[in-house]
Amino acid sequence: MASGDSTKYFQKDQVEFEEDFFGLFTDKTTGQSSSVRRFTWRNSNSVTVQVITYGATITSIKIPGKNGHVDDIVMGFNDMEGYLNRLNPYFGATVGRVANRVGYARIEIDGTTYNVTANLGLHQLHGGLRGFDKVNWDHYVNGTKVVLSYLSRDNEEGYPGDVLVNVSFELTNMNEFLVDFTATSTKPTFVNLTNHSYFNLAGHNKGAGELYKHVVSINADYTTDVDDNSIPSGKLLPVAETIFDLRIPRVLGDVIHKIPGYDGYDHNFCINKGSKQEITFIARAVHPPTGRALEIYSNQPGVQFYCSNSIPEDPKNFKGDKSKLETLVGKDGNYYKHGAFCFETQNWPDAINHKNFPPAVLYPGQKYHHSVIYKFFVD
Repeated sequence: MASGDSTKYFQKDQVEFEEDFFGLFTDKTTGQSSSVRRFTWRNSNSVTVQVITYGATITSIKIPGKNGHVDDIVMGFNDMEGYLNRLNPYFGATVGRVANRVGYARIEIDGTTYNVTANLGLHQLHGGLRGFDKVNWDHYVNGTKVVLSYLSRDNEEGYPGDVLVNVSFELTNMNEFLVDFTATSTKPTFVNLTNHSYFNLAGHNKGAGELYKHVVSINADYTTDVDDNSIPSGKLLPVAETIFDLRIPRVLGDVIHKIPGYDGYDHNFCINKGSKQEITFIARAVHPPTGRALEIYSNQPGVQFYCSNSIPEDPKNFKGDKSKLETLVGKDGNYYKHGAFCFETQNWPDAINHKNFPPAVLYPGQKYHHSVIYKFFVD
């Protein structure tokens, strides 16, 4: 299709779907340029979701509040230039081959040690220097479902095995956005995928003041203990009688500044669940002023709850040398620290290096399968 075209593919169960051109991506490794496609879903309840092939990225989710006003509730950019910006903190991206941290950028599988790319000091974060968020995925459209595919070659970022990854996206008229990850490998390897959308139910650009009004709950009795570099020690810490006890809903502004060693949450919560593949309630967030609410369901054993601690601070609140602050320009202005939260469903971080953590090795003949449901409603 030509770069400027727009094609309405399908309408199913009162959900409209179309595809158009978002921009061009030039792969620095191969020098080849390719078209980045954008997919848009609209249902009869005024919910609109957009995804692009670059990074298999969710770029926009628009939902109404209790007064009927519609806002975009995820951080992102208006164009490819924004997504290619080095300051882009994985906005809406599919993260892999391994999401979260890999301690000392080293894994061991069946007695063989592999050194993977370090991009966070001595450690690896979110797949390394060129993770799944930095490639343009192939796409296939089936009705109102989009399937994005990427073949991660053997030794990419140091990981063994050719890994074929598929991520499907679909919006329903029940205000559920369905994301499904699958992967297979030619060698034993480590796969842990997630979506890294940044949510602010008041609106993507409403900032920390509105984020602090959110009421948050997470279905977890334990968190994974971490060191100063957020690398798990292998211990599990009970949340009872701690600032991490979000089993009972808490106002985020009452607790976000009380995290020991952190100014905001950036921790893995160990989900209370039954069977390994069972879809379970993960977390809930409500913004009382607008009534907007989000519930997350998944078959994964963990969720990384992150509150945009590393996004540049608002100069108005920064007490240091303001000349050292960088500016992250989003869709409709600047984004600042604590402007959004993430619920990143996944395996526990660094799981492959801890025998007491959930299984992490994907063997040939097996299928990695990760389902997540984002359910939006007015509370």
